[in-house]
Amino acid sequence: MAEILRMAGPQPRSAPPPVLDLSIRSVDFGGGSILGPVALSLAPGETVAVTGPSGIGKSTLLRIVAGLVGRADASVTVRGRVSMVFQEPTLLSWRSVLANLRIACRIDRSRALSALSEVGLAGLGSRYPGQLSLGQRRRLALARAFAVGPDLLLMDEPFVSLDDATHAEMMALFARLRARHGTATLLVTHDMREAEALATRIVALGGRPAVVTGERQNAGAYRQLSASGVTAFQS
Repeated sequence: MAEILRMAGPQPRSAPPPVLDLSIRSVDFGGGSILGPVALSLAPGETVAVTGPSGIGKSTLLRIVAGLVGRADASVTVRGRVSMVFQEPTLLSWRSVLANLRIACRIDRSRALSALSEVGLAGLGSRYPGQLSLGQRRRLALARAFAVGPDLLLMDEPFVSLDDATHAEMMALFARLRARHGTATLLVTHDMREAEALATRIVALGGRPAVVTGERQNAGAYRQLSASGVTAFQS
């Protein structure tokens, strides 16, 4: 009888479904195959880095998830809202910083000002993208991506061409935003420093056509311990 009572106790909750299920069978461009069979899924809140040499097909994979590649034999299931950060900030040069947020995200002035403050751009809403440094433009791109409340964030080499100090600042900023919003992230990068610092799982692409050549958990990810701004490396 006691054994039956123990078995009848609270059962563990089932895991939530993945935010992303991706199955690529093949992607062909110019008569050649770019990507071969690739399967990938992301759990809620997980950060997965897709790594590999330039030209291997990392950005193409990300664009397939975003629905920006029409000629792909692939199936994509996304559960929730998606936003994307491109290699170069895709900003409206003729609109103010504040308008870039309000128009793209369809949010009111109060929410836009809060989003700017969150990325360290408070007081710069009346400026135009051309008046910002590259680091500030990348901050604005992050603000725009997170302002829509995404369940899945796609990031394509988001910190490229930054000096070392700004690069470190941007990684720390992303870690804070990710922790605060609980967003699952698919990060494409050729920089293993970014993958090791930010990703909870690292997937490597290689070959021609490119397939997954390695996959591992990353226990040393740069985690945000709280929304208060305290960060640390965890081993």
